[in-house]
Amino acid sequence: MFRARPYQIEAETNTLSAWESGLKSVLGVLPTGCGKTAVIAMLIQRVAPKKALFLAHRKKLIHQARDAISSITGFSVEIEMGDIKATMDKDLLRPDAQVVVSSIQTLTAGGDGLGRMSKFNPDDFGVLFVDECHHAASESYGRVINYFRQNPNLLVLGVTATPDRADEATLRDIFEYVPTLDGKTDRKGYVFDYEILDAINDGWLVPIEQYVASVEDLDFSEVRTTLGDLNNADLDRVMTAEKPLHQVASTTIEIIGDKRGIGFAASVNHARMLSNIFNRHRPGMSMWICGKTEELECDLIYNKFKNGDIQFIWNCGVLTEGFDDSGVEVVSMGRPTKSRSLYAQCCGRATRLHHSIAHKINEFGSPAMRRSFIARSCKPSCTILDFVGNSGRHKLMTAADLLGGHVSEAAREAAAEFARKAGKAVRMDRTLEEQQKMLDLKRQRELEAESKKLNLKAKSKYTLSKVDPFDVFQIRPVVSTGRSDEKQLSPAQANVMRKHLGLDPEQFTYAESKRLIDEQFNRWNKKLCTFKMAKQLKRFGLSSDVSMEQGAFWLSAIEKNGWRRPLQMPEFTPAGPVADVQDNGPTYSQPESDDIPF
Repeated sequence: MFRARPYQIEAETNTLSAWESGLKSVLGVLPTGCGKTAVIAMLIQRVAPKKALFLAHRKKLIHQARDAISSITGFSVEIEMGDIKATMDKDLLRPDAQVVVSSIQTLTAGGDGLGRMSKFNPDDFGVLFVDECHHAASESYGRVINYFRQNPNLLVLGVTATPDRADEATLRDIFEYVPTLDGKTDRKGYVFDYEILDAINDGWLVPIEQYVASVEDLDFSEVRTTLGDLNNADLDRVMTAEKPLHQVASTTIEIIGDKRGIGFAASVNHARMLSNIFNRHRPGMSMWICGKTEELECDLIYNKFKNGDIQFIWNCGVLTEGFDDSGVEVVSMGRPTKSRSLYAQCCGRATRLHHSIAHKINEFGSPAMRRSFIARSCKPSCTILDFVGNSGRHKLMTAADLLGGHVSEAAREAAAEFARKAGKAVRMDRTLEEQQKMLDLKRQRELEAESKKLNLKAKSKYTLSKVDPFDVFQIRPVVSTGRSDEKQLSPAQANVMRKHLGLDPEQFTYAESKRLIDEQFNRWNKKLCTFKMAKQLKRFGLSSDVSMEQGAFWLSAIEKNGWRRPLQMPEFTPAGPVADVQDNGPTYSQPESDDIPF
């Protein structure tokens, strides 16, 4: 039985709220393996009896969507693709099914450009879902979306794991972005945006271990850039040279051991050559596929891989989307890339939970319990194998770029360099965190040295506050990237800083203030203790990540003990909602005096 995860419920709620606010066409982001189709199915249930149209661009995605939506909703779901046609009501000329799942190629094929779109009236569907919507900037997608948008009441949601592409401006022509708190739009303008690192930390995906292999004679300095990525012909020439070819193959064989894996090649010829080398090492261990491989042959290869008859599949441009085998533990990037989108799609083939535990993971109520369960499973992590040489002017993607959205660019570069020199696989999420801490410590020491040298007080942004607010909230300080330093808080935001946090906004950058304000709203929503209560709890060595009821209970015990922490803190038992706590958000009156303990 389907059980929605917290982030899926949040995605559903945010999308409905955006539609209700007047936005008609919005975009959401979930990593591969986190159930984008499940969110769509949940929304289909909520907007019923409106009929839904689901668009995708690959046959495997179409059938996967049909099965998932039907299973979750119990609605009738039909396919419109190739020889398969959705049934129509003969009298009303409307689809019989509650949901129609169709390929973009089927709807646009035809000399008039309408294909089988004309089979449907724009008013037939009340909601349109676009899977892998980073492709929506293409002309064919635009035709379909604009056709059904002739229905002025049509609601649209695009979903993807990889929205960052060179022509994102075109996506903004298709999808409306949700206004942020400051009235502008940025990455947080998506109706939901769940990062891959969030999913790993929350125990929904397996951690990534990265192995970086230095390859002799691998030189990208003369490779051209085409459409934002390495030129295919130039890359093929470099990767199929004898030494790089054999080093990529031998290193991959060494790393995978007895694990199952897939490899991404620079060309069809490259995939064939690598697979042949694998089979010379161990006969029958590998097969290869490309875009021209017949469908029946692909299915045969997939089944052999799933059944363990072969250990590895090399491919060229096939397995980036729609290939969902949870047994994949290793991804070999024999096709280096500058595209974060492509790199994320490739890595996403390995981050899924193993099928033996995927159906059990919802039974665990906390991220720590889920992570522990994953660590004890038959697939505790996955390995991404990258190959480096002389990259020249090119910035090639690594797992540090994929997971490093919450750290500085300097930390990402330091983590990637650490992985290159490690000579073994490293947990990239932990490496990023460690490198950021080291950079923060280095910067702190530099500030202290500057202060002593100039005989000035340290230029800490938190000098004027009695405590570090990030420490009180138990969150990581924001590392400035320089992109938002010129932004200014709105009057309402500044009021939250002064009135509810007791902090001077002038002492913080915009990014830091925004982070603190977001956390304050998060605490209000979760009914956690107020900032003033948290500050007092930290002062007495207690956790600040507790409910208002528990915080008030502890501080009351401390007050009764003469504002000294008792040697044995009394045990707290939740007694239900606390009616007299005032600090529930900016619409309520707040205690104004700093003399009030909490």
